[in-house]
Amino acid sequence: MPTPITIRLPSKYTTTPTTTTTTPFTPPPLPFLHRTWTVTHSTLKMWRSARNVRITYAPLPPSSSSNNKERVSDTVEYEALSGSGSLKRISGVDTASSAGDTGVWDWRGSGLLFFVGSHWEVLGWGERAVPGGEEGEVERWVVTWFAPTVFTAEGVDVLAELGRMCEGRGKLGEIVGGEMREVAVGLPWKET
Repeated sequence: MPTPITIRLPSKYTTTPTTTTTTPFTPPPLPFLHRTWTVTHSTLKMWRSARNVRITYAPLPPSSSSNNKERVSDTVEYEALSGSGSLKRISGVDTASSAGDTGVWDWRGSGLLFFVGSHWEVLGWGERAVPGGEEGEVERWVVTWFAPTVFTAEGVDVLAELGRMCEGRGKLGEIVGGEMREVAVGLPWKET
């Protein structure tokens, strides 16, 4: 039997308290986030002119200034579709909004973006063994929501751990690494 997928609403849109009939959300364990994720789908308009968008979360020790809340470094890398296709990088630090809750985060930019902050939440996450894969090989995914900032509207990203899945896979790795794009969806769609 397949494992059910649970997606929660962003806290901004939760108006009623959780009831006993609602499946409680369990945030991902911190080591689950510590990897490089590929943005496979997004509502963020800036990614429509980019490719190979990836986000790397790496461990950081809690700091006394964050009341010992969990922290991760957050590095976003992407290539422009036009021009030279040069690699762009945005770095920052994510701090858990509440100690022990690895599903709700506050981001602060680094370097020239030190004055920029944002809020994001994990709406759903999961992993499963790769059918026919090697022992211990898993596919992982995360759906995140991010609050609006002065630079972006609020939105949703779908992330997958594509890099690891494609390592050593020859042509599949080449296709995913160089050609994967968002499939455009415009509603309502036309019907015959």
